[in-house]
Amino acid sequence: MPGDAPRSPDPAKLHAPLARLLRPLVRLLIRSGITFPMLSELLRELYVNVAEYDFVLPGKDQTDSRVSLLTGIHRKEVRRLRGAGAPVNAVPATVSQTSRILARWLADPDFTGPDRRPLPLPRMAEPSQPSFERLVASVTRDVRPRAVLDEWLDRKLVMLDDEDRAVLAEAAYVPRGGEDQQLYYLGRNLHDHIAAAVANVEAQSPPFLERAVHYDGLTKELAEQLQRRSRDVAMEALHTLNREAHAASDKAPPGQWRWNFGVYVYSEEVVPPSAPATSTDTNDKDSRT
Repeated sequence: MPGDAPRSPDPAKLHAPLARLLRPLVRLLIRSGITFPMLSELLRELYVNVAEYDFVLPGKDQTDSRVSLLTGIHRKEVRRLRGAGAPVNAVPATVSQTSRILARWLADPDFTGPDRRPLPLPRMAEPSQPSFERLVASVTRDVRPRAVLDEWLDRKLVMLDDEDRAVLAEAAYVPRGGEDQQLYYLGRNLHDHIAAAVANVEAQSPPFLERAVHYDGLTKELAEQLQRRSRDVAMEALHTLNREAHAASDKAPPGQWRWNFGVYVYSEEVVPPSAPATSTDTNDKDSRT
């Protein structure tokens, strides 16, 4: 029911799922040179920020003492950190621009064919005809279409065919590893997935769809077959919803809400845990490996 207080799970029961969801992130952090003290400082800032803004009592100022009580962080540290490290929802300009142009190319009937696939676009054409220049101009007039095309060619998001038309490349769907766009979506998509799951845990009735199909004990060949098939199904769903959202948002007045629909596919080999190591004393000698 709307207005019901969020349910609070037993902290002890959160340990195992928390360790599991953090493990791949910790692996990424270690590989990226982000040490535990660096992460600890970031978490300290986030704890203070979330307590400061998300746990305010109605009609009362949020004091250093209450933030300290909620977080377990000393009041002196709370005073230092309040207002720092606040997460923001701002989208980097280059990410926003690229995403909006790609979304239109994939969804707008002016730039897609009868098969609903993005058309190859000449650099320029008559005003009534599809072209890369018209595509970019329909989204933004702050940058020249030629500059966008040059950047996309360099990033291999598009290629030029024999008729000098821009053709959307498969790489446009998946940003290159470690680039700004991919790192932005790492934060955005994982935030939204975790936020949906947390909202469902806290609510009496799950407000968000957050489901998965999973099978264990598969052969490598079957896992790879299911991964290929799930990619096809997922991409079709994404394209369909992109077209519908594009058409609806073009007609709707501006508002303050955002919406995100995401899918993921993952498979891995599950290696059985090895037997615990045992120590055997032989002739009173200490044997170590």
